[in-house]
Amino acid sequence: MNLQTLSMSTRFVLPLFPPNASPELKFLSPKPKTYFTSTSCSLSTVSSLTAIRHKPFPAEVSRTILELSSIGTLSAITQNGCPLGIGVRFAVDAEGTPVLCLPHASTLFSHDKRSSLHVQLDQCRLRTPQCTIQGSLDRPADAMVLRRFDSVWKKRFGEAADVDNLCIVDVERVLQMEDFNENGTWVTSSAYKNANPDPLRDFAEGIVNEINTNNTEDVHRFCNVYVDMDFQVSEAKMIWVDRFGFDLRIYSPQKGVFDVRIPFPREVNDEKGAKSSFNGMSQLAWEVEKNFHVPDFQKVKQLKQITYSGVQ
Repeated sequence: MNLQTLSMSTRFVLPLFPPNASPELKFLSPKPKTYFTSTSCSLSTVSSLTAIRHKPFPAEVSRTILELSSIGTLSAITQNGCPLGIGVRFAVDAEGTPVLCLPHASTLFSHDKRSSLHVQLDQCRLRTPQCTIQGSLDRPADAMVLRRFDSVWKKRFGEAADVDNLCIVDVERVLQMEDFNENGTWVTSSAYKNANPDPLRDFAEGIVNEINTNNTEDVHRFCNVYVDMDFQVSEAKMIWVDRFGFDLRIYSPQKGVFDVRIPFPREVNDEKGAKSSFNGMSQLAWEVEKNFHVPDFQKVKQLKQITYSGVQ
């Protein structure tokens, strides 16, 4: 289910421009340059991608999902021994531990602490990555720990929690899935707690919406220039963006629906860096399309076919 590797032998290494961009950097339309005398000035190549990552690890994706969400489904064992799932609000601490406020937990659930918390993240109505935390439902007894979790709750929801009803899900392992109807990847408790959420998480949806609204030609051009395909694309949309690159949903009347991962020239750590990298890749793709630049990189070859049809 994971696009763990991309069949590429070189990496897009582009200048982040404009060099003096302000924090309000916008997505730019590709522009013709005054001269095109060099075919190597915009692109450097790296011979091996052995140590290069192109997407976050499942543990990092799980942490990102929990950071961007505040509602999930808590499942535990009831007094009569049957499982019960209820909708809950939650916050997470620095290690990703879910903090919940459950005033009726003692009447709903048994003394069996085994529980799970299922959380989904809608990515621009195109994909729904999700994770399920398995662990034990506990009530902290230490006053200092309760104050810390109360602070976590107040930071997320802007209100004080009823400390007498604060609970946590002590994480034992996590199942991370890229979308519905897909196999998942199990993540250990230590990997989950030591992972960092993606630095672009708070800007990703806005970036994707802006590109899909104002830069549709660039998205189509990315498919034609950076992806090795033997079919024509009738529609393409960006699904999500993170510090390593972005995912596209492409549709072909002949072949069906696919997702493809396109890496950034280099890892980015903020919104400005993501927009600048997108602008650089857009300019290069335009130059290649207009035959102003000879592509000396190998295209992305790994496409993932989607079993349901249509681009939403």
